[in-house]
Amino acid sequence: MVEIAGGPAAWRGPQILDDPSWKIELTPEHVGELRAALAAVDRPGAALRDIAKEDFGLPTLAPVLSGVVDELVDGRGFVLLRGVPVEELTERQAELMYWGIGLHVGIPIHQKTEDDLLVHIRDQGVDPNDPLVRGFQTNASLDYHADSSDVVGLLCIRPAKRGGVSTIVSAVAVHDEIVRRRPDLAELLHQDWWHDRRSSDGPESFFQCPIFGTNEQGRLFAHYGRAYIESAPRGPGVPALTAAQIEAMDLLDELDNSPEFVLNMDFAPGDIQFLNNYTIMHARTDYEDHPEPERKRDLIRLWLVIDRDLGLPEKFEAGGIVPRAVALAR
Repeated sequence: MVEIAGGPAAWRGPQILDDPSWKIELTPEHVGELRAALAAVDRPGAALRDIAKEDFGLPTLAPVLSGVVDELVDGRGFVLLRGVPVEELTERQAELMYWGIGLHVGIPIHQKTEDDLLVHIRDQGVDPNDPLVRGFQTNASLDYHADSSDVVGLLCIRPAKRGGVSTIVSAVAVHDEIVRRRPDLAELLHQDWWHDRRSSDGPESFFQCPIFGTNEQGRLFAHYGRAYIESAPRGPGVPALTAAQIEAMDLLDELDNSPEFVLNMDFAPGDIQFLNNYTIMHARTDYEDHPEPERKRDLIRLWLVIDRDLGLPEKFEAGGIVPRAVALAR
């Protein structure tokens, strides 16, 4: 029988909307440290992989970022860091500064190919209905999902002309409500589901993982992306979704989109949103860009692995687009 998980990660949006503790404003001293650290690594031809945490010294900001990790793992599961001085930086400098910040949170992992350590979230004008296209490449709305790393970070360089609002929900709170309403569907969501990495048409693109799972200590973990589940039956030997599975996802989506659970975030330039992918699901409204290329919406995404034992269930260790062991092996 599936039990209610509870804990600090089981928050509801309206209850914490006005709570300032999930927002961290960088101080002038922090910004000065970022500028100095950037100057130390900003050299021609510098490769991201060649820059280590020790190269990007942040004397007073580093302890703050360590506290961010604690909050991500053992607290609400999300933090909004504000005040990165992106408007004074070139695109390359913004990437380097963000990379350095990320190194103090976790170990970066590639997001598709070995070179995709930082991904710009921009509208690339591709077809959102193409099974090999991933949602971040379009300006369409994105349904609630979790990414493939322990932590996802989004740095806002420029917001859209209209829309593109980031919305998050507690996967723990939603899970617990499903347990209360429909324990039969909660049981189903804890079973193995097929997922599509959308990396190719071969069998390596498909894997099995529960939508919700718990470890021996009773800690809850989530991995969800409806579009990637619905496209999985294109894979060899992957069965069609059952009526019960569709009903379970319908209820999950209903709760994910309920004002009772949702927290909206309008990004400003210099904001970094850090999310624990196992306890938070995130979505995005559709957006309209400015016509000028230099004003178009641009976020930079980092996928990070936390260098500590999270107690992940085995199926969650190898799931996702890139298994987390790839980062920890380096």
